[in-house]
Amino acid sequence: MPALNLIHDFEFMGVAIADKSEWIGATDKTILEEIDKAKVFTTQYGGKIFQSYKSIILSNEIDAIYLPLPPALHFFWTKMAINAGKHVFIEKPATTSLTNTLEIIELARSNKLAIHENYMFIFHEQLNTINDIINSGKIGDVRLYRISFGFPRRSSDDFRYNKKLGGGALLDAGGYTIKYASTLLGESTRLVYAQSNFINDFEVDINGSAALINDKGTTVQIAFGMDNSYKCDLEVWGSKGTLFSGRILTAPAGFVPEANISIGNQIEKIQLPPDDAFKKSILHFKHCIENEKLRTNNYDSIEKQAHLLNTFKEKANI
Repeated sequence: MPALNLIHDFEFMGVAIADKSEWIGATDKTILEEIDKAKVFTTQYGGKIFQSYKSIILSNEIDAIYLPLPPALHFFWTKMAINAGKHVFIEKPATTSLTNTLEIIELARSNKLAIHENYMFIFHEQLNTINDIINSGKIGDVRLYRISFGFPRRSSDDFRYNKKLGGGALLDAGGYTIKYASTLLGESTRLVYAQSNFINDFEVDINGSAALINDKGTTVQIAFGMDNSYKCDLEVWGSKGTLFSGRILTAPAGFVPEANISIGNQIEKIQLPPDDAFKKSILHFKHCIENEKLRTNNYDSIEKQAHLLNTFKEKANI
């Protein structure tokens, strides 16, 4: 919302709460709690409260929907929104299956509507600066990329640990690492091995790893988890030196990331540019609404990510 408030081309119209028919297991108490949350939200940001998800999607006041629900709910509500003529800004992953993602892409394409999967970190300027350092030859030829993203276990009622809601480390943390890997490797990215791990307490995958490679032989190793000590790291191992950065996927607005460049026994610490990746992701969504070519490219990007996630599932047997 702070990022959205900076973009005057969008007007925030309101927030929706689920009615009982839209929320399995909802009670009067849980609905009242959601109403209270919505009141706090609209007091801070304006807009009005819509009394159901369906009502906000069908409202003539609304041109675009932001959909931050748990992953297993994305397909149903995105499809309804597209059929209602709405552009959709979807939290990652777009859906929990390749088949469903391909369906909403084709539905959006046929209706000339934008859908955008919110891997916001790819818009952060620090990635361009890191690419410039690599391309300068300062650390030599790249021998290997490593991307790690994981965080400590959250509360047991968090949707990430609920299989029915689309939980699991791959769809949550792993999606980030795969997205960045494919950004680094380009169009010929392919996933060559994948491993998922489970623990007794949960029915979803808790951590995993994989390797991705392109036609040039460039390799990215990824590791992720949601019962881990916190890591959000990029390591680039070159023939002359190594670059390391520790907030590559989650730098908030205004935060100044840093990178260490090690060459021999010398370590150089540099500041990377601050940025507002959330704002730039919303702007990209806006541009996709306005520009058919960008919109089409975005469909392709979402499809590529869905194929890579599906390949991971097949190789890891999950």
